[in-house]
Amino acid sequence: MRYSRDFWGSAMARVLLVEDEISLLLLAESVVQGLGHSTFSASNRGQALALLDDPDEIDLLFTDVRLPESDLGGFEVAQQARMRKPKLKVMTGYTIIEGMKGMYVDGGTMLLKPYTAPELARAVKHLLSQ
Repeated sequence: MRYSRDFWGSAMARVLLVEDEISLLLLAESVVQGLGHSTFSASNRGQALALLDDPDEIDLLFTDVRLPESDLGGFEVAQQARMRKPKLKVMTGYTIIEGMKGMYVDGGTMLLKPYTAPELARAVKHLLSQ
């Protein structure tokens, strides 16, 4: 992974946020940007995959499980992203119902919704430090 260094020496990551609920997208953008990382956002599977095809490297994908196209839209985005970029760090946001279905992305992290800003910040920091 390549990170640019800011003046203070902290790593800057490129994070793709995939969320169709605007309030959660704005929260995630605020938290991730507050950590000093750049964000790119998509509200559906097609937009997300187009951004993943961009030649600039994405370091972390954070996707909602349920996207407008289908019940498993976020898992499909994550699986397709991993096929294109095997070292991509992946985190999915899910509700207790979705988590009970036992679905996950191999090697990814799952964050239970509703999450707080500090919970999201900890998860992002943890994933990017690995």
